[in-house]
Amino acid sequence: MSTVSELVERARAAQAVLEGYSQEQVDTLVRAIGKFVYDNAEDLAKRAVEESGMGVYEDKVAKCYGKSKNIWNSLKGKKSVGILEVNEETGIMKVGKPKGIVAAVTPVTNPVVTPMCNAMFAIKGRNAIIIAPHPKTKKVNKYVVDCFRDILVKLGAPADAIQTIEEPSLDLTDELMASVDTVIATGGGSMVKAAYSSGKPALGVGPGNVQTILDRDIDLEVEIPKVIAGRIFDNGIICSGEQSIIAPREQYDEIIDIFVKNGAFYVDNEEDLAKFREAIFPGGGPISRKIVGQSVQTVAKLAGVAVPEGTKVIILKADKHGKEEQLCREKMCPCMVALKYDTFEDAVQIAKDNLLFEGAGHTTSLHSNNMDHIRYAGEVLPISRLIVNQPSSTGAGGALNNGFSPTTTLGCGSWGGNSISENLNYTHLINISQIGLPITKKAPTDEEIWAE
Repeated sequence: MSTVSELVERARAAQAVLEGYSQEQVDTLVRAIGKFVYDNAEDLAKRAVEESGMGVYEDKVAKCYGKSKNIWNSLKGKKSVGILEVNEETGIMKVGKPKGIVAAVTPVTNPVVTPMCNAMFAIKGRNAIIIAPHPKTKKVNKYVVDCFRDILVKLGAPADAIQTIEEPSLDLTDELMASVDTVIATGGGSMVKAAYSSGKPALGVGPGNVQTILDRDIDLEVEIPKVIAGRIFDNGIICSGEQSIIAPREQYDEIIDIFVKNGAFYVDNEEDLAKFREAIFPGGGPISRKIVGQSVQTVAKLAGVAVPEGTKVIILKADKHGKEEQLCREKMCPCMVALKYDTFEDAVQIAKDNLLFEGAGHTTSLHSNNMDHIRYAGEVLPISRLIVNQPSSTGAGGALNNGFSPTTTLGCGSWGGNSISENLNYTHLINISQIGLPITKKAPTDEEIWAE
């Protein structure tokens, strides 16, 4: 097994070669990486589910298809080599240059498309990348990286532009992060914190806890299935997955009935609520690893509560919110909490309180046709994304039907302790040199500058 210093040394040599590549050469490599995942979606999804023991095979297949094509679609035709932009008015020319070697920490929940995404972004910027996988998915990670390396060789590029730690550990990951030029950390809070403490520029993410507000003017029969689809995707392990239902008080019973009609199991008695609360957050502490990415049936069994066959999602009634109710935290399984609101401003405040309890800076989902309400939520909430009238889990990370940059790493800004408040993109993995030419038009006078 190679040492971290050996991985970095080989990455330096490979990156020096990539630095001389043209835009066309770079894009050929990036497309091939994404196309491999697209073409092998079923096999890769099977490997990920079997090794991790998390998620849903069909959803992982869909994720492989969706992320690969969406990311490539967003990258093709974009400039990352040489002169990127010329502004005739300011006289500024921007030149794209590599950052060097990227270390990318991969979570157990996303062992295929996160390495793919980060590799595509890194290579787009002519960087080399070394992946630090989660130990529980090291086999599928190595398989994916080996396939990427074979692709590079077939296209005449250095294989060492993409490498991985084959026997991962926290110590090796820490050593890697301290040895490279920039770090992408996608995963648990402790790993993201370690990335920001590595002494190198880091791009990390905060925890998700997507609040879902249902406005009064929507077609409930149309929008509620979207919420369910978002919550149950891949058994709820997506950080952008819906976590709550914040519903108008006078429509609450109707809304719950529609959820139940669409496969939800509603829990409103305190005895069963206490069982789910303890199963998900034992002793009020961190989320139980036993329930992460597991099916409704498994979660219910762990809670000791029987649910009907065919149940898609569990809805847990809450009379309190924010720090007064543990169930208002991120639940990485097919469970949601349901709350009532009076005015729309109240709904936004409930969402804000829940986010400040956990998940500040990430995402809120709003189902509304009222543009004033949409703007209000966007202005008031401490979030980096407000996704409207779409499933959040599959949309907040970018989709063909919205303008968010397709990615697997969703920055949460200073609210979440992150350096970016947007979706990670290849632009975060290039340095920009500016060329400043003299502005030819006459400069404004002091009187013109200070005029009111």
